[in-house]
Amino acid sequence: MFEVRVEADFAAAHFLRDYNGKCENLHGHNYKVFAHVRGSELNEGGMLMDFSRLKAALRAVCKELDHTNLNDLPVFDQNPSAERIAVYIYKRMIELLNKEGLDLSYSEKNPDKTKPTLFAVDVFETETSRARYSVI
Repeated sequence: MFEVRVEADFAAAHFLRDYNGKCENLHGHNYKVFAHVRGSELNEGGMLMDFSRLKAALRAVCKELDHTNLNDLPVFDQNPSAERIAVYIYKRMIELLNKEGLDLSYSEKNPDKTKPTLFAVDVFETETSRARYSVI
């Protein structure tokens, strides 16, 4: 099995509702995001997939989030936890890559382990605190 990973970052503010602690107050993070693709077959060029296409999709999603108050985005339902940010980034990347003709989605009904699959997105709020959304 082969795996590739790209990374990007963004800065944003948020606060957590229904949380009893300092994170219930508005604060910001310099988020670091990793996107992981896995597959068992390489293309004719000897690559699982082109880093630049994967990186472009991740950077586009991070640009949408950069310098925002994440609580203002309806998708987070006023509670943008790192876990919700990770699943959002995963779904938006799948959408963007599909528009470019790349299907990196995973199907439980027909799991094709040979094709490249976006299988995980990691969101780091700090160097020591990470949330992951994974489909495999």
